[in-house]
Amino acid sequence: MAVKTPGRRAVAQNRKAFHNYHIEERFEAGLVLQGTEVKSLREGRASLNEAYAGEIEGELWLFNLHIPEYHAGNRFNHEPKRSRKLLLHRREMAKLLGAVRKEGYTLVPLQLYFNARGIAKVELGLARGKKVYDKRAAIKDRDWQRQKERLFRRDKGEAG
Repeated sequence: MAVKTPGRRAVAQNRKAFHNYHIEERFEAGLVLQGTEVKSLREGRASLNEAYAGEIEGELWLFNLHIPEYHAGNRFNHEPKRSRKLLLHRREMAKLLGAVRKEGYTLVPLQLYFNARGIAKVELGLARGKKVYDKRAAIKDRDWQRQKERLFRRDKGEAG
């Protein structure tokens, strides 16, 4: 799941991404945001559920990230589902675009957060889609681990 790091305050997480994709590598990217979007994010209001990253003219953009309008934003408010440009180093962007174009990977946003300096960042995962049988196997393994923990705790309680 998402890694807890000191100085990282999560705003939104995409838990379903770990069920639908094999996450092979993670990248941190900045976002080009408007003022009311940042204020809305600071209130903890955002949804990554249907969000994805893609390419437009050699640049990476984040689509379908839902940041609701800021309640005190009046006429300067932003559009909630507008496309937002991602900020990455040139080498990282070239690597990601190459993987998406040639190798069939998908760029999935995993987490939206503020770093230690208070700057909004998004964690992107370079992912490959899971098949239905992979998802079933993951559920089976997770249930077995949960059951094992339960049995271990019960046995430990009887012995102690």
